[in-house]
Amino acid sequence: MRNVVGSERSRSGIGTYGEKTVHAVLKNYFEPYSESHEQKVGGFVADIVGENGIIEIQTAGFEKLRKKLEVFLSVSRVTVVYPIPRNKWIIPIDPITGERGKRRKSPVTGVPSDVFPELYKIKPFLADENFRLCIVMLDVDEYRIPPEKNGKGRRRGYVRYDRIPLDIAEEIYIGGDEGWGYFIPDGLPEEFTSYDLGKLSGVGQSYGSFMLNILSAAGAVERIGKRGRSYLYRICGR
Repeated sequence: MRNVVGSERSRSGIGTYGEKTVHAVLKNYFEPYSESHEQKVGGFVADIVGENGIIEIQTAGFEKLRKKLEVFLSVSRVTVVYPIPRNKWIIPIDPITGERGKRRKSPVTGVPSDVFPELYKIKPFLADENFRLCIVMLDVDEYRIPPEKNGKGRRRGYVRYDRIPLDIAEEIYIGGDEGWGYFIPDGLPEEFTSYDLGKLSGVGQSYGSFMLNILSAAGAVERIGKRGRSYLYRICGR
């Protein structure tokens, strides 16, 4: 990882990348051979086409993948790689001079379940036998620039400009043989609610309900009835 980051920095330097650094670094991390990059498949361009099938690196905006997945999944295994900053350090930067401010650690810590808002956008594809998800937990430096001025003066808050990966903390593969059980905590009763999942996962009932909606689409759990006002679920295959 550090070698790849160093190579990207030496070629371009912060602020001059044609694609954002996390995307560029991960593309070279998963496939060092540039001949396998940016290959056409069924009228679309895939980030990587190699012996492990198609790999798409998506840092955000999974809705952009829908049309691609319709085509790609019909012909190949597709792994969608999604990076999540586990730890990040904030560095303000002057967009004109490149001068860097004081580096500080963000109190926000990323977790694998942060992927669910993006997965919601591609729910119809999650149960496809050719679909794989790879969550990459990263430590990153995040560079931020002041917002541009408008007619009413400067807008509040800094804007994220780029993220530089420092290390890969973990790679989590979901789908296929690995299954979606990674997101299902131990200790759930045979029949459970969103409250049960949210409590054991530490995400709360509301987010637990959101997760169950997506896990149902992926075929990991099924809704079997109601208990009072709450829907009841069970793990498929249990």
